[in-house]
Amino acid sequence: MAAIRDRVMAGEQVLGAMVFEFFSPGIAQIMARAGCEYVIYDMEDTGIGFETLKEQVSFCRGLPVVPMARVPRGEYHFLARALDIGLKGVMVPMVESADQARTIAEATRYPPAGRRGAAFGFAHDDYTVGDPAGKIARANAERLVIAQIETERGLANVEEIAAVDGIDVLWVGHFDLANFLGIPGEFRNPVFLDAVRAVVAAGRRHGKGLGFMPADADWAAEYKGYGFNMLAVRTDQGPLMQGVRAVLQSVEDA
Repeated sequence: MAAIRDRVMAGEQVLGAMVFEFFSPGIAQIMARAGCEYVIYDMEDTGIGFETLKEQVSFCRGLPVVPMARVPRGEYHFLARALDIGLKGVMVPMVESADQARTIAEATRYPPAGRRGAAFGFAHDDYTVGDPAGKIARANAERLVIAQIETERGLANVEEIAAVDGIDVLWVGHFDLANFLGIPGEFRNPVFLDAVRAVVAAGRRHGKGLGFMPADADWAAEYKGYGFNMLAVRTDQGPLMQGVRAVLQSVEDA
């Protein structure tokens, strides 16, 4: 199978989930059984560290699910360490300028494409021996970099961000974007929908993948219709809470 980065940037539909709460040994297998092709573990809003993420990477080995993480910010020590522990991609919140996007791209690629430091025979290359040049070429070609457009500044500069080589996916962070546009939670507001269309247009012009985390099936269908091809199931605790509530409610009603 082609690398997930190639498929996403080619506009293919690639479906997965974000994990915010259940960093258990079985979560990768559960998500794979559910049909996810990737899992994005969240560091930004959860407080988990690299030790937890390295365990999750090991649980993904041998499974048809690609482990990635949303780092707290687009700084080298977050980005390079995330990739060094074996994650196959990174999501970066609040990308607001082309300069910031270039810094992110450099931190996630080895020379000559970037400035990522190198060490081989570790988790990121599955502890294998072999030609470093080949490993560098594969990593540069396969690691997926997602820039979240979720502020009014990022939206204003989305065209320039999308033009940066090494930024592979534009991902609308809907809650933050609505907040920074002054319309918190108003996802049907024309101002918000115009912003979504602007991100889609920039992504299409520059051959980038388009990502979104819909809250339900109807929203997923709507955003697929807009052109988003990298969709992630809503928060992992949400379906659990909904399922438990439904059972309890059925007992109460009976």
